[in-house]
Amino acid sequence: ASPPPLNEHLEWLRAAPEILRLLCEQIGLPPPAAEDLRAVLGPEMPVDSQQAEEPAVVGTVAAGRSQPLYVLIEKILGPEEPLPETWPTAGTTGYDFVATLNGLFVAPQGWDEIVRNYQRFIDSETPYEQVVLDSKRLILRVAMSSELLMLAHRLNHLSEQHRRSRDLTLNMLRLAAREVLVSFPVYRVYPSQRGVSDRDRRFIDMAVLKAKRQNPAFDPSVFDFLRNVLLLSHPDGLSPEIIAERELLAGRFQQVTSPVMAKGVEDTSFYVWVPLGSVNEVGGDPRRPTTTPVQFHEQNRDRSNNYRQAMLATTTHDTKRTEDVRARINVLSEIPRDWRAAVQRFSRLNKRLRREVDGEAAPSLKDEYLFYQSALGIWPLYESTAEERAKLIERLQGYMEKATHEAKQRTSWINPNPAYDEAVRDFVAQTLRDSPKNQFVVGLQALCERVADAGLLNALGQVVLKLLSPGVPDIYQGQEFWDFSLVDPDNRRPVDYVSRRGALAEIGNAASGSGSGSGLGFGLRDDRLKFLVTHRLLKLRQRLSHLWAQGDYLALE
Repeated sequence: ASPPPLNEHLEWLRAAPEILRLLCEQIGLPPPAAEDLRAVLGPEMPVDSQQAEEPAVVGTVAAGRSQPLYVLIEKILGPEEPLPETWPTAGTTGYDFVATLNGLFVAPQGWDEIVRNYQRFIDSETPYEQVVLDSKRLILRVAMSSELLMLAHRLNHLSEQHRRSRDLTLNMLRLAAREVLVSFPVYRVYPSQRGVSDRDRRFIDMAVLKAKRQNPAFDPSVFDFLRNVLLLSHPDGLSPEIIAERELLAGRFQQVTSPVMAKGVEDTSFYVWVPLGSVNEVGGDPRRPTTTPVQFHEQNRDRSNNYRQAMLATTTHDTKRTEDVRARINVLSEIPRDWRAAVQRFSRLNKRLRREVDGEAAPSLKDEYLFYQSALGIWPLYESTAEERAKLIERLQGYMEKATHEAKQRTSWINPNPAYDEAVRDFVAQTLRDSPKNQFVVGLQALCERVADAGLLNALGQVVLKLLSPGVPDIYQGQEFWDFSLVDPDNRRPVDYVSRRGALAEIGNAASGSGSGSGLGFGLRDDRLKFLVTHRLLKLRQRLSHLWAQGDYLALE
């Protein structure tokens, strides 16, 4: 292609000074001086906002403003957490869309029943919210104790700089910091030299209020002190040096909230509380797992108006299950009673295969329940050979090892329990052994036959909605065909691109009339059906690209 005209290069460069300033601000560095920018960008380049012909911070294409650099942010948004409007980004990499789209295929009434049945099976009514708080406290006690202690010492130093906070002790500040960290509703907020936005102020207030309510025996003044530090609200009489230290601590605090959320929720809670694994997904909130059509349309309309070039994901390197596995597991929300009966029967059949480790059953009821759901989710569409069955067992053993270690209940990566790990491995191998007398496999196969086609229809629905919604659809490696994979490393297995090239050629020949037939009568379980739907809708987007670039969004009732 011929190089773009010079004025397009200048469009890109015009945004460079402001982008540099924003980056420096986010990582805590002083903004670059005008003379330094000119040394890099050239003496003729406007580096001050008042010199530029138009504002350097640019809006979205949908808002009618130019965006010289296409930037997406890989950010997991919390419930009711909008992307900051001031960020010069086209949107996120699509984890918010994963959760919204998946929720359309979860039956609300069935979800409630599945949760009740799950709690009865594992003999625990601990709600998800409590699991999250306990998991975050565990992370701060074990994996991030040094970070918490660092925050406490810095807070203690700052508290001594003013008479109203001088009586707060190190232990009080450590406990208060811990409780605010576990109560934080989002991954992080973004305090800066400009202050704290109303959006971020709301999340800080929510975290502090929740921490106060959960700890009525604590002196509330310790939470108030921490809140003022996080909000950059400084009492009179502080020196500029101390104010600078408080501002630095507010940033350091946010460097801890993010990993606490990631390690406590995605890497722990999602493996501890598992009534329906398809809703335990990166970017999702199991407290609100369902999406109504009205909500889906509202989010599509908002993306069309403000973030028309945001990414639309369904499977990524980081998702706990591929889109097709989630689509199949979602079917269980439509038959919760049948799923309960199946789990109870499976558990009775496999009772003799459980061991006793440390005085308790191995695997635990929770891990056993997760295993049944995971085996159903990736069970093959066609009868397996002995070699394929052995590979399936190996994959599920690897998944259960990861799931039990991430859950940190009976074993973990830091402190493994070899006896428990071996019991789980053997349980998987024995329950799935290739034998005509294995009634568990017979029952699992029968249940899979019942839900598999409905799951494939769910999956095709996901493909259609993703490829037709406002935004830029993202297709993770291998997802052009049916793909039933679990979390990494299972979703890193080699992709058969030869078969996919063959399907593309077959579809292309049929479309041009050069093939042996133009019908392409692919069955529902044929990998090429998903490929065909994907191919035709991408061609549609290519042919009518102006609709996605400029068209209005009208909700289909």
